[in-house]
Amino acid sequence: MKLSDAIWGALLLVLAGALLWHVQGFPPMPGQHVGPAALPSVLGVGLGVCGLLLLVRGWRARSAGSVHWIEWPEWLGSRPRLVALAALVGVNVFYLAAVQPLGFVLTGTIYLFVLMIALRVAPARALALSVAMTLLIHVGFYKLLKVPLPWGVLQPIAW
Repeated sequence: MKLSDAIWGALLLVLAGALLWHVQGFPPMPGQHVGPAALPSVLGVGLGVCGLLLLVRGWRARSAGSVHWIEWPEWLGSRPRLVALAALVGVNVFYLAAVQPLGFVLTGTIYLFVLMIALRVAPARALALSVAMTLLIHVGFYKLLKVPLPWGVLQPIAW
């Protein structure tokens, strides 16, 4: 989905206004001319200028009749691509819900397997790659980088 530049410009203007309004409450630094609101204020002005430019550009293009407010992508009518998108969203929701109770190894294997099946990888190959990649990622993060990944139901065999 592509939104018109006018919509993005309006959103940036709203964001810039909210940022500039928020930084007004920042306390001044004693003995300093530049306080903690200086950088966010400059960023807010920059966002506002960019938003205004996008808004004008989008409005001109819309007036010329060459652009719609919202353009839907062609792939939206393709069933395999919609299934792949649904699989992508579904596995991310699944990961968030299941990583603590199941553990990273099982959740990661299921995650990768479902994505590979959605991308039409042969099931045997998808399973082998899912297990190998999950174990490789686990070793890299758990052993080398010391990131505490959850073990879940595999806690009795944690290494």
